[in-house]
Order: sequence, then C-alpha cells, then structure tokens
Amino acid sequence: MKSARKTETYTATQNACNLCAPLGAALVFKGIANSVPLLHGSQGCSTYIRRYMISHFKEPMDIACSNFGEKTAIFGGGANIKLALDNIRRQYHPDLVGIATTCLSETIGDDVPMFIKAYRDANPDEDLPALVHVATPSYQGTHMQGFHGAVRALVETLAEATSRNERPAVNLFPGMVSPADLRHLKTILADFDLAGNLVPDYSDTLNGPLWTEYHRIPPGGTPVAALRATGGAAASIECGLVLADEPKTAGTWLQERFDVPLHRLGLPIGIGQSDRLFQVLSKISGKPVPEKYTARRGRLLDALVDGHKHLNGVKVALFGEEDLVAGLAGFCGEVGLVPVLCATGGGKGRFAQAVHKVVPERYHDQMQVMEDVDFVTIEKALEAIDVDLLIGHSKGFTMSRRLQRPLIRVGFPVHDRVDGSRLLHVGYRGAQQLFDRIANTVIEEKQKKNAVGYTYY
Repeated sequence: MKSARKTETYTATQNACNLCAPLGAALVFKGIANSVPLLHGSQGCSTYIRRYMISHFKEPMDIACSNFGEKTAIFGGGANIKLALDNIRRQYHPDLVGIATTCLSETIGDDVPMFIKAYRDANPDEDLPALVHVATPSYQGTHMQGFHGAVRALVETLAEATSRNERPAVNLFPGMVSPADLRHLKTILADFDLAGNLVPDYSDTLNGPLWTEYHRIPPGGTPVAALRATGGAAASIECGLVLADEPKTAGTWLQERFDVPLHRLGLPIGIGQSDRLFQVLSKISGKPVPEKYTARRGRLLDALVDGHKHLNGVKVALFGEEDLVAGLAGFCGEVGLVPVLCATGGGKGRFAQAVHKVVPERYHDQMQVMEDVDFVTIEKALEAIDVDLLIGHSKGFTMSRRLQRPLIRVGFPVHDRVDGSRLLHVGYRGAQQLFDRIANTVIEEKQKKNAVGYTYY
C-alpha cells in the first residue's frame, strides 16, 4: 500500500516584492528637518535598512537603534529606549526623533507610548525633541504601510489648529517618490503661489549637494513647525490610487480633526493623473494653470503622436510598490502600451480595482493583476505570457535576465544604477522622460534583433 503524499499547507515567500515596514517609516523620518529615525529592536534591522537605503540614494545614512539583546527580548526594552534617546540627544541635538518598532519589539508587546510618556515625565525641565512613534511590525505590513503609517503618526502627534494665512498653504502627501519628484512637486506648488507643507520631504536630506564637511544630520526636510501647521492648511492632497481607499491616513485624520478639505488623487504619473493634480491646484489657489505647464503638456502630446508607432501594442509587465504600479499602468494605457501583468508585494485587496480604474477597458481581458506575490510567483506568471519588456525596480533584474527581456528601472530600490534619486516619474515632464526611456529601449531591442541593423528609422 502506497503512503499518501503529504499535502503542502503553506507557501514560503521567496525573494519578496516588498520591503520591511520599518524601512518605510525610516524613510519618512529622514524627510523631516533635523530628525533622527530610531528603530526599537535589534541592531541588525537598522544596519540592513541603512545599508539598503544607502545603496539607492548614494548618501550617508544614520539610523539609531535601541539594540535589543537576549535579556531585552525577555524583559522588555524600556531601558533601551531611554538610553537610546539620551544618546541621540547628546550626539545629534535633533528637533524630532521618529521611533519605529520592529518585529521583535512588537512580538514581545513593548508599550512604546508608555515608554515615551515615562521619558517625558522623567525629564520635565528638559527641552525635549518631538517624539513620534509608529508601530511597524513587518509581519503585518510592507514598507508602504510603514511609510504611510509614519506620515499619519507625524500629523497625529504634532498637528495644531493654526490660523490660515492669506497665502493658501497646502498639505501635500506625495507618497514614496524620488527626490527628483519631490523637487518637481515643490516647484509646481510655488508656480501656483501656494505655500506647501510637503510630508515627507527628503529631496535634500537624501539627495543634497557635495559637502565640504560632514553633517550628522543632512540639511533640508520638512520643518517641525510645518508639521504643526498642517492643521491650519487650506487643503490636503494625498497621492495614490490604492491609498485613496485607505480609511485611516494623514489626510483623513486632518479632515476629521481640523476640517481640512481632502483631495485624494492618484500619483501624478502620465497625462490623466497629472491633469487632475493641476486642476486641484488651480481650484485651491484660484489661479489658472501656468502657461509653462500647458506648453509642456502640449509638447508631451506631440511626442506621443510622433512615437506612438514604437509603443503601440508593446506588452509590458509592471511590478513594485502598489500605488506606483497603478500609476504606471494608467500611463501605459495612455501611450498604447499593454500592461499584461501588474504585480505588487502589497496586499490589501484594493490593488486590482485601482489598476482597472485607470487602464482602458479594451486592455482588461489581456491583463493579469497580482497582489501579495513574490518574484518567484511573478516570474512563473511571466513564463506563460508573451511580454516585450519589464518596468520596475532593480530587484527584478535577475528575472529580466533569465527571461531575456529589458528592464526599465523605476521607483525604489535602484541598486544597480547611479540615478535612483534623480529618476523623475511625476508630472508632464516625468511622463515625457519615462516615454522617451521606454521608446528608446524598444527601438534598441529592435536594432539588436535585426539581422543587419539600421542607423536611420
């Protein structure tokens, strides 16, 4: 008699298509002026995150840690947080310390808000920095949940009901975009004569000029005063198609607590979503869209007409952070690319709806939308699909190499190129650059595969 084969009851993640939640929180805290991220957990977590982010941003990266050991894992980390805060204050003199918990501290049930209260009570006469806590156990979420959770924690902890100035101020929550994107968004706000509370803003802290001397904390970032002023803004704008269905965000909290009007948009990637951003800014400011953006939009449309023959019908696979993939899928539909696969490691059940919302219906039958998947699952799916190129971050390189398909690098992380911080995704200018990169890659592949090649097309 043959024994019954054991049935597999679980699936292990292999080469995840997401990152840990504290990484997202640390990135947010690096975008606050004179701020230090503090991970409450083991030293390996901060070392991994610091090294990972350095590889993408090519900048020095200090991330503090409460340094759990065996005894701490058993008896708790209250004493470790106190010591860590004392050391940070003495060495960095920060305006804010962002405290993110790791899997270990969450598993043993450390009460971090209680630790923070005890620290304040023990130092009643000290000029303490703002202490902001966010719970970020990776077994419950991805780096994007850590990112958005940290943004909400900042405004929940610091926002005040300030008076509204004559010059309208806008809270802009752009999501996890590049430093180049953040700089471009700040320029757009200024061109509408809007004061912007950009949360976070790591455009300088993680992509600054060459230093003549070392800075413990890089200059730049969103000032703590600007975070306090978010409660008195004329409006809030949150970017992200998937985030738009999240009930608890920084924008929803400000709307409920301080009655700040909330506009929820997709990431402004491509024409349609960029149009929405400019329309909202025009409404808030009471000013027409500046001529330079109207002209830039017109040049983009002209480029799409000129180059449509190269991209029309080209099949692409998209992978990465869910709001970025949804934005890219909408852009693909605008320029004639067919997004046959849209995949993300995130998983809250709203990804497919967000993608189908922005991709033309004529492509829906050709699309496969996958969430909460790893790269092994993505690659298996691609082996059965006729795809021409991949669009995503550097973690997909080995997959693209095995499949012998070119990879257009976008988003985070970009470890195997030098321009991760300078990649522009948003606005008409970002769409133009992305279109050019994709079209040139398609042309280059045709040249490689042509028997005789060509120099005129």
